This record gives sequence, C-alpha cells and structure tokens, in this order.
Amino acid sequence: MINNIRKLASPNRAQTLRRFFKTGKGQYGEGDKFLGLTVPQCRRIAKKATVVNFVAIAKLLRSKYHEERLIALLILTYRFEKSADRTRKRIFDFYLKNTEWVNNWDLVDLSSYKIVGEYLLGKPRRILYRLAKSKNIWERRIAIISTLAFIRQEQYADTLKIAKILLSDKHDLIHKATGWMLREMGKRFEAGLVEFLNQNAARMPRTTLRYAIERFPEKQRKQYLAIGK
Repeated sequence: MINNIRKLASPNRAQTLRRFFKTGKGQYGEGDKFLGLTVPQCRRIAKKATVVNFVAIAKLLRSKYHEERLIALLILTYRFEKSADRTRKRIFDFYLKNTEWVNNWDLVDLSSYKIVGEYLLGKPRRILYRLAKSKNIWERRIAIISTLAFIRQEQYADTLKIAKILLSDKHDLIHKATGWMLREMGKRFEAGLVEFLNQNAARMPRTTLRYAIERFPEKQRKQYLAIGK
C-alpha cells in the first residue's frame, strides 16, 4: 500500500504544500514532510483500504509523510461510519492513543468530529475538557473541532464551555478553530452566539471574534469589533 501511495508523489506539489503548512523552523508544522498528493487522491486510496487492520493503519499513521497520516485517518473515519458500536469504540480509543500523529490542522479537522465527536454523542464528554487543557496544540484543536458533531445535533453546551476555556489560548490556530465552531453554532443558534459574545467579546482574541461574527450584518460586526481586544 505504501509503495502505491509513494508512486503518486509530486515533488513540485510537495514543495508548495511544505510552504502552505508552515514547515519551516519555529513554525507550527516544523519538519513535516510531504509527498505531494492531493486530498482527493488520499480519499480515493483510503476508500479502497477500509478493511486493512489496525497494525497497518498504525504504521501509516506514524509515517513521516503528512499524506500517509491523512490516509490513515481517512480510513478510520470511513470505517467508523460503517461500523457497529464495538468497533467504533475501538477506533475512538485508537484515535485518542495516537493523537501524537494527528499533528496538523487539516488532520484534526478532517477526522476529529467524525470519530471523537460522533462517538461521544449521548456519552460523557469529560475527555474533551482534558484535551482542551492539554499542552499539545493539536489536542486542544481536537477538543473544539470535535464539538461540530454536537452542533449538528443541536447540542451547543460543550462548544460554548470549551470555547470559553480556549479564549485564553495563545495560538492563532486555536483562535481560528474556536471562532469557526462558534460561527457554526451561530448558524443554528444565533441567540446563543450573541449571548456568548455579549459576555466575552471584550476578552476574545481578535481572530476568534472575527471568525465568530463573520455572518453578522456589517453594523453588528463593527459593534462587536469595537468592544473586542
């Protein structure tokens, strides 16, 4: 399987992806390596490999190549979607034991709500609060992005609580993720978003605030920006 993936490598695209995902020294993706595959290519490979065992998935997930980690995560999401509860629990546990390799924003965004969020529907969600306080930026992002599954079921409390925890976060990628989830919630529960903003806008990171109010009328956006940081 790995040989088939690497046959699709594109050095030119890989160079572009290294820049896009900020792999330089001191940047959030420092040292990450790319083959140059597109996301549609990765999806096609993953859909054909949903029966591979967890040993093979673990090997792929621990690859130095970003796209191979993405393919591993996509395999897990596709398998989770089609599985019964026992297998879903195994995938959920496997995911949380391997967050070390879910280590860029796209890897989090394409997998966390589909596995962690979906699994926790109707279950205790304490794990998300532990992740929200993690020293690992990607675990903190997993915590907030996972709540997209709840938002789609019109369950908003955890998004609001975790967003509040993350308002003091220093990283721009957490600011963006938090604002994005608040905006998604606001599409369905605008009154809840407005209440959250009225209570917290003055201390929200500017990026979080901008993302959260993106769909508001211009006059309303300006009002919130005037009281924001």
